[in-house]
Parts: sequence; C-alpha cells; structure tokens
Amino acid sequence: MSIRRTTKSRRVAAAASMVAALAFVVTGCGGDGGGKEGDAGSSSSAKPSEEGKGPSDDTAAGDKVDPNVKLAEVKGQNGVLLVVNEVKRDSGGFVTVQGEIKNEGDLSVNPAAWAGNESVIVRKNLNSVGGATLVDKAGKKRYYILRDTDGRCLCTTGIRPLAPGKSLPVFMQFPAPPDTTTEVDLSLPTFATTSLKISG
Repeated sequence: MSIRRTTKSRRVAAAASMVAALAFVVTGCGGDGGGKEGDAGSSSSAKPSEEGKGPSDDTAAGDKVDPNVKLAEVKGQNGVLLVVNEVKRDSGGFVTVQGEIKNEGDLSVNPAAWAGNESVIVRKNLNSVGGATLVDKAGKKRYYILRDTDGRCLCTTGIRPLAPGKSLPVFMQFPAPPDTTTEVDLSLPTFATTSLKISG
C-alpha cells in the first residue's frame, strides 16, 4: 500500500514539475517579436506603442547597440532621418541592421509607407519597416526582410505616428549575402538609398 502511494506521489510531483516547466517556457517565448540577433525564428505580432515612444519591447532586435556609432545617416521625407548604428552578419545565416528613425521635422510622420507595397508584408505588418531591402551589387541580388511562416516580418512593427522631435529604435533582418560580400545598399521606402559595410 505504501509503495503505491509513494509511486502515485512521485507521479503527481513529476506532473506538477512538468506543468511548471512548460509554463516557464511559454512565458519566456511569448514576447519574442523578432528575437535576438542569433534567433531567426518566428516573431509575434507587436503591440502598438505610445506615440513618439517607438515600438514596444517585443519588437526590439535584442542586443544593445552603441548609439554613438553612426554608419550612415539617411534623409527621408518631411525632415525624417534614419541613423544606422550596426549592420552585422550572424552565424545563423542572416544580417541584422539596427538603427534609429528620428523626426527632425515640424509635423507628425505616418509610418505606413515604410512597410512598402508587398501585399503579404503590408497585410501582416502594418506600420513596420518591412519594406526595407538590401542589394548586393556585386552579386546582383536583392534581399527582402525575413518573415516567419505566418508572414510576420523579422523587423520593427507596431510603429505609431512619430511626433516632431521624437525618435524610435528599429531593426531589420535579412538573409545574408555570400561571405565575400562586405558591402550592401540599404533601401527603405521614403528614404534615400545608402551603402553599408557588413561586420561580423
């Protein structure tokens, strides 16, 4: 009788431990909106942020970048500026671009155009930087933003209109060009095109 009770108690304890572990895993993975730089997995839909504060935490790229490092400053329409802080090749087979968009104009800026005109990206990623592309001029190839199986981009999403004087961090992940490619052109709708060196 005592052996049965002990076995039953062990089963109950094991089941409780498994439920707790699963709850921890689900909680830890639930807010991944693009993941860290080493994670090219799926992203969840972003929660809208407050105006001028930029995207919510679940759209951040992961690792912090040095805001004082400016690889490029790209002018956009209506006084908007894109500052690129990092372009990094990762072992997972992708390139992550991180930077900041600043509204240096006098009017609030609607981010809708930054998603581009590709129907899947626009439909699944309203108010994102999903319209960005990288061009490998040497290899004569264009790279579009990575997306998961549900069509959600691995990029900053849920961007609210950007008020004058405000800025927001952004990231974009692309398939990596060949290792021999060290420079690419970045294009984002409404901004000028800029050449960038890849690190890593």
